Amino acid sequence: MRTMELSGVVLVLALALAPSSVALENGLARTPPMGWMSWERFRCNVDCQADPRNCISEQLFFEMADKLAEDGWRDLGYKYINIDDCWSAKQRDATGRLVPDPKRFPRGIKALADYVHARGLKLGIYGDLGIFTCGGYPGTMLEHVKLDAQTFAEWGVDMLKLDGCYSTAEEQAKGYPEMARALNATGRPIVYSCSWPAYQGGLPPKVNYTILAEICNLWRNYDDIQDSWGSVLSIVDWFFTNQDVLQPAAGPGHWNDPDMLIIGNFGLSYEESRSQMALWTVMAAPLLMSTDLRTISPSAKEILQNRLMIQINQDPLGIQGRRIVKEKSHIEVFVRPLSQAASALVFFSRRTDMPFRYTTSLANLHFPKDTVYEVQDVYAGKIIGALKTANNFSLVINPSGVVMWYLRPMALPVQPGYVRQQAPGEGFHPILL
Repeated sequence: MRTMELSGVVLVLALALAPSSVALENGLARTPPMGWMSWERFRCNVDCQADPRNCISEQLFFEMADKLAEDGWRDLGYKYINIDDCWSAKQRDATGRLVPDPKRFPRGIKALADYVHARGLKLGIYGDLGIFTCGGYPGTMLEHVKLDAQTFAEWGVDMLKLDGCYSTAEEQAKGYPEMARALNATGRPIVYSCSWPAYQGGLPPKVNYTILAEICNLWRNYDDIQDSWGSVLSIVDWFFTNQDVLQPAAGPGHWNDPDMLIIGNFGLSYEESRSQMALWTVMAAPLLMSTDLRTISPSAKEILQNRLMIQINQDPLGIQGRRIVKEKSHIEVFVRPLSQAASALVFFSRRTDMPFRYTTSLANLHFPKDTVYEVQDVYAGKIIGALKTANNFSLVINPSGVVMWYLRPMALPVQPGYVRQQAPGEGFHPILL
């Protein structure tokens, strides 16, 4: 969303007036998309003479595609390689089409897509619903929406992120639904990521998430992430402060997007990196890395390639988690209901002094009575043992760190006339102890 001011026209009114045919109905993104995106790490670096290794060029994406395919990422689900801003030439061509910068992408986007597809990956691209992109490259004005959608489809693009710099609220209200229709009309499956709600403040009454979910597969709600722990915390704060609005909006085919994973860069400690991964997973967030996969450290790679973490993130129910406890001791607890009556629990410390011993019970966390759970530590991978709902337990959480558990019921309570087990945390608001 790069430094643009939020506009003031009420998004919900525009959506209410939009025809019912805007529904995307593309059957895509049934679980949160996973992959790699260039922006946070590589930004709008276009100086390939001074910095050929890190500039936005086809070579960067060829090399990242190789890494995704060769280093285990693709097989874990990281399949999208997404070009962000600053890929295009500064002008459209004589026919009005977007074209890539001829020096930095000499073989063109179609050749890049073919390269990516040959490695079992998918290609994402960036556009902006305005006069210019946020980086000052040609935008997609309303008269260009259909042409650009067709161009992306002809190139073999699999995902489009459509930003909103240099556009009015009225243009956004027309253009975002129009792009959904245009992408559908191409006949090519293209995941549609919208930045629309972020430009309208992210909340009702300006944003109607029920209708937005019929237009976009995922959407940016809030500020761009930066390479700092403070940025991660600001995003976490906003998402969970507003969870009553945001949590019901997410589900298969339509996801809240708190922005990229910055694990492996410069701004996060080891504990903070583990925390971002756990909190994004409990939010059912897209897992779009933005780091240099050529030089990533073993510890960062281990966090990002945690199989159980990815299994939880990709749970087919697609229920976004909630914060259910916010302690005076600066410990917070989050829960995400999963398929087959399983759950993920994240115990997160905002403390900055020393490791903290936290004691609670599953009963305190609103789990069903008389149930026994097998508990697995997501990062350690070890089965901790069986835990009854009523039994107290203690765990030690490092400063700015997490402990994350995966819980599977071993014995469900017998309930005559039982229809549906209430998901842990469902219907509960954070409690302050």
